[in-house]
Amino acid sequence: MAAITCARTLVQAGHRVTVFEKSSGLGGRMATRTSPFGTFDHGAQYFTVRDARFALALKTTPTLCKPWSANTVRVLDAHGRVAAAGLPAREQHLVPSPGMNALVRRWGQPLVDAGVVELNTKVTHIEADALNKAQWQLRTTGTDDGSHVYSGFDAVVLAVPGPQAQALLATAPKASALLKQTAKSSVAPCWTLMLAFPQAVQPGLTTLGPQWNAARSTHHRIAWLTRESSKPGRGQVERWTVQASAAWSQEHLNDDPARVQAKLIKAFSEVTGIRAEPAHVEVHRWSYAQTQQPLGQSHLWDAKLGLGVCGDWCLGHRVENAFVSGLELALAIV
Repeated sequence: MAAITCARTLVQAGHRVTVFEKSSGLGGRMATRTSPFGTFDHGAQYFTVRDARFALALKTTPTLCKPWSANTVRVLDAHGRVAAAGLPAREQHLVPSPGMNALVRRWGQPLVDAGVVELNTKVTHIEADALNKAQWQLRTTGTDDGSHVYSGFDAVVLAVPGPQAQALLATAPKASALLKQTAKSSVAPCWTLMLAFPQAVQPGLTTLGPQWNAARSTHHRIAWLTRESSKPGRGQVERWTVQASAAWSQEHLNDDPARVQAKLIKAFSEVTGIRAEPAHVEVHRWSYAQTQQPLGQSHLWDAKLGLGVCGDWCLGHRVENAFVSGLELALAIV
């Protein structure tokens, strides 16, 4: 979200951009995983709108994002089970359809069509351009471990989590001041569990377990649960996305995925009471998921060096924080 917002704003202002994305598609943590039983939003679960500029941008895709009645409850008891009635929503929860990644992909499609998005390309080094020391060049690796150098850039923007920005800034000449500033932030990891129960789609049985669609949990392993099939445009098969707590994810960051999966399934059954065998199970590890300590400003920009940093972690952890960060960095560059 931060990268595409920044890139498209720069293009609208007349700049030429190239977007480097290490994954096979756009979306970042507004991510959607496809399975034989339907999709899972295994990153960001929804977003809200408070900034007028974000609201205005969303009007460019008026039918893409739908309201979601999350029927959210807060889990309170010692065992992580729901012990409170549904809480009224203070603001509208929105989800793109058919998946959370749809919004970023729609906004990024003109860049893809223009041929300025390099997918499956991870930037490893930022260096002074070999032919023009006033510009930058980037060293990258691809899915085949092949390396490539892209050159001739007047500026480089890092729209990645803080720790990844620090690693790249450490390779850039004269970027020590920016590197020191990014060190003020911290981002926690998150293990995510995805479960599908197609046996629930039967006459007289539409859901398993609890009659709520999302919950924040006090269980020591689980922070959040979502019934994916409750979201608009997601299909009827009963599916759950379960996000582990930051503390538990950090403690088990390098555990074997099968072990993590087993522990999270056990915790899921304790929270929801669902003990049926899922037909589909996956886990995903986000090394950098939710901001614990934000940077405290929307972006960093060194005009003399031509280096900038943006991302949700600059302001918080919300989708809108990423949008604002990318937008304000682009405006600073312009």
